[in-house]
Order: sequence, then C-alpha cells, then structure tokens
Amino acid sequence: MTATSLLLASRLLRGDAPASTAAIVGTWNLCLGALAALIALATGLGAVLDLDVSAAARQAISLHMKWAMFSTLALVLLAVWRGAGAAPGSRPSWVFIIVLLAATAALAVTGYRGGQNVYEFGVGVKRIAGI
Repeated sequence: MTATSLLLASRLLRGDAPASTAAIVGTWNLCLGALAALIALATGLGAVLDLDVSAAARQAISLHMKWAMFSTLALVLLAVWRGAGAAPGSRPSWVFIIVLLAATAALAVTGYRGGQNVYEFGVGVKRIAGI
C-alpha cells in the first residue's frame, strides 16, 4: 500500500529530486512487500492444512487463498518489472501505475476476506474453556 502511494507520487510530483526519491523508496517498498507477501502466503498455506472448520468456513478460506495467490503473484511480477526493468530513480509509466493500483485493490480484497474468515467464521480462534 505504501509502495503504491510513493510510486504514484513519484509519477505526479513536479520536481525531479522529490520524484526520484519517491520512486526509489517506492521501489524498495514494493520489493519488500512482495517478499512479505510470499512469506504470508507460505504461512497461510501451512496454517490451512491443520484446520477443522465447517463447509462454509472452508469455502471462505478457499476464496481468501485464491485472492492471496493472485495478489502475491501480481506483487512479485510488479516488483520484478519495477526492480529489474527500470532505472532506480525513474518515474514509473502510467501502465505500471494502473496495474499496481489493481494489484493494491486485490491486496485489499485479500485482507478483507482474511478478516471475514476470523470475525465471521472464527477461523483460527480457539475457544476458551468455560466461556
């Protein structure tokens, strides 16, 4: 989310120095975010293996995992596109920004679906005896 803001700012800023700084920091944020998404996906896939939940919860988890896989793939591809395909301080293209905004929206949906799993279906929440 921060990378999206910074890379969009780097595209919109008028001065070369602030735009270059925002582009560099945004690129680093994107690359680190893609790495974090890979770790989150791996731990999430590992956590799914041991769950004993209802059919409705299982369907919600499946939908969340599909969004997570899509979001992670999109972020990794964007990080490679930006990290390997552009000069460090260069402004990203509008095509890149649009794809990044779409990936950010997918990431938000992934988070929303994960929240639904916990707060609507109680996935991963242990019951305390006596309550």
